[in-house]
This record gives sequence, C-alpha cells and structure tokens, in this order.
Amino acid sequence: MSAAAQRAEIPNDLAAFWMPFTPNRAFKKRPRLISRAKDMHYTTPEGRQILDATAALWCCNAGHNRSRIVEAIQRQAAELDFAPNFQFAHPLAFQLASRIAALAPADLDHVFFCNSGSEACDSALKIALAYQNVRGQGSRIRLIGRERGYHGTGFGGISVGGMSSNRKFFGSLLSGVDHLPSTYNREQQAFTKGEPEWGGHLADALESIVTLHDASTIAAVIVEPMAGSTGVLPAPKGYLQKLRAICDKYGILLIFDEVITGFGRLGFAFAAERYGVVPDMITFAKGVTSGTVPMGGVIVRKHVYEAFMKGPEHAIELFHGYTYSGHPLACAASLAALDVYRDEKLFERAHALEPKWCDALMTLKGLPNVADIRCVGLTGAIDLAPSAAGPGERGYAALEYSFHEAGIMLRLSGDTIELTPPLVVSEDQIGEIVDKVGRTIKAAA
Repeated sequence: MSAAAQRAEIPNDLAAFWMPFTPNRAFKKRPRLISRAKDMHYTTPEGRQILDATAALWCCNAGHNRSRIVEAIQRQAAELDFAPNFQFAHPLAFQLASRIAALAPADLDHVFFCNSGSEACDSALKIALAYQNVRGQGSRIRLIGRERGYHGTGFGGISVGGMSSNRKFFGSLLSGVDHLPSTYNREQQAFTKGEPEWGGHLADALESIVTLHDASTIAAVIVEPMAGSTGVLPAPKGYLQKLRAICDKYGILLIFDEVITGFGRLGFAFAAERYGVVPDMITFAKGVTSGTVPMGGVIVRKHVYEAFMKGPEHAIELFHGYTYSGHPLACAASLAALDVYRDEKLFERAHALEPKWCDALMTLKGLPNVADIRCVGLTGAIDLAPSAAGPGERGYAALEYSFHEAGIMLRLSGDTIELTPPLVVSEDQIGEIVDKVGRTIKAAA
C-alpha cells in the first residue's frame, strides 16, 4: 500500500466519535484501527495482519469479505435499495423468513424482523406481554431474566439482563422484573469442556420466583443457552430442560436469546436443537448475515403467532416494528450467508471441531494467573485473576498486547478473554490462536 493510501485510511481526528463499550480516552491514546478484512484476518491501515479470534463481535461466522455475500449485497443495492414493510413488502423478506423458520426446530414457524440483537430481545419481550394480553391473561406482566445475562441495551434488555455495569447508570428500568441466579460456580465447574455436570438444579429457582409472585403475574422467562458476553457460561446439563418443564407447568413463555448462539456457534443452526428444548421464541441477529448488514429478529412458535390472528382482517394485529425491519440489503446478505453456511457445511464443521478446539484451549491451564477456562461449541473463555492495580487492568493489558504485539483480535469482558473464531477457522489457525493467546497471557502477568 502506498503512503498516500495509508494516510487516507487513518483518520486525522479521533475526538468526534464517542465509541460504544470502549474506554475512549485510553483507546484514543493508542488506537486499535482496522481498515480491511478477508476470511480469518483483519488488516490495519499500516498493513499488519490481525488474526480474528472473535468473529469480530460474535457475528462474522462465515469469515470476512466472502464474495457470495458481498456480491448479493451489491446486486440488491442496484435493484431495490429500500422498501417499507409497513403495509407493503418485498419478496426477499418472505423468502428469508421461510429459510430461517425451516432451520428452527418444531413449530417455530414465524419470523419477525428487526435490526439488532437488542431490538430482537425487546421485540420478544413485547410480543410476550402482548401475547398474554390477547389471550386474556393481562395480569401476566412480569418478566424473568438471569444474573449475568446479556440481552442487549434497550430498556427491556437491560432490565431482564443481569450485568450490573450495563444497568446501574440507567435508573429503575422496567418494573416487574426478577432474576434467576447465575449458572456459574467456579468451585464446582472450573476447567469444564462443554456443559457442566453441576448446576442443573439451579433452574428450580424459577419455582421459588413463581411462589413469590404467583404464576398468574409472570409473562415470560428469557435466558441465553450459553451466556456469552459475561464470559462464556454454558448451560449446565439438564438446566434448560428443567426451565422448559417449569414454564409449561405454569403457562409461562420461554424465550431463548440466541443472538450469539444462533447460526452455528454451538455446532447447530440454533442451540435449541443442540439441547433438544423447544422455546416459545428464539431471538437472533449477528450470524444471520455473517455480520455484513445489520439484522435481527424473533422466531415465534405457531400458537403464539396465531393468538394474534383474531378480529377484523384489516386491523393491525401487533403494533410494533422498525423502519428497517426486513431491509432488502439485509435480506439479500442473509440469504447469501445461509447459502454459504449450507454449502460449506459450516454448522457441522463447528460441531466436528469442538473437541479439538476445547482440547487446544485447555493447554493454557497452568499459565500465570489463569483461574478458569470454559468452552462449548466454537467459543471459549479464559478468566485471569485480577491484578493488584484493580479489576480489569490485567484484561486491558492483554487486549493491548494481543493487538499491537501478538497480532490477534480478542474479546474482553473485564479480566476474561473471550474467543469465538469464525466457523471457517482451520486446525492450524486454532493452534495459532492458542499460541498467541498464551503469549498474551504471559505478557499480561
């Protein structure tokens, strides 16, 4: 790359952009800029290659800059740039909804589109409340989340979410929300591959919440099959099955937030399939377009959808939606991404790679300050003991070293390193990831 081209890729002023979920002052003193991407790698403006061990933000499951997806977006932009889906529609939204519904288990047959995981979670919560209302159960207004859960940054999502830093600055949030306990216990689960043996009984806490509030007040429970953003906490064996049984017992809707786990991350189209549990709704985003164009949505079971299909046919059944719900470019990107997933058998590939991935990560046990390692599907997390300087210091040091020195992109949650590579990762690249993460851990010691 010429010097002039490099200068064109490097902004001359970093002040105006208020970056999300980022320590802005620290970043702007030593930026981590990326300007190009292909397959498993990012490239910095200076031309350094950075191995992507995070699928960007859990989303580029097919890798970067895949020609089939890029070309589909380009064709669609030239043909139909935008069409409303309020009272009008375009064909791709129907095609995509059918493809997604076909991937989902059982009678999860109806798809409501939005633009992000946050919107997907808020949409699912609104659908749950409205569903209880239209079936004559308007007293069911309570929503149940889980400690250490992450369901986006809308007011609904942070209300049912359980990560304190995402909640504490924003007032009282939604009323009528309660939380299940976190499923993680290091003493019982440390260095577990896959689903922990211990912890299935924690689903019984839902019985206690029902006893406290009465089932007639509870609309829905929302959980991640694997809590991702808090540091990769797989559901213990039997946990999700118990939640399903308790929800069935009391007429409570069960929502799986699969924004992270959907589209192959755990070796199946959806984690619901991996665990043999059929929720009433599944939220999705991220991998649906392999991160190329923003899109999210909710997959809804037949009985939930049909509860709304009453009254005059000319009347709106659900007063909810977004301007860009089912955007033509997002639909084109998603259809192409689904083709890539299918033709390259990427979900099956992730399933086959899981044992090798987990074995490789566990070789990091015993490095300085490694307190725990967890893995399930093609995800992993490494908890580092906090430094004497305070929580988050060692994690941030690891982030800095990994990018600037080791040439790898990691995801960070406090002092936890999260690893979620694209599903196209090779066995050699798994070895490279583990080697570079090991160097990073030693450097941050």
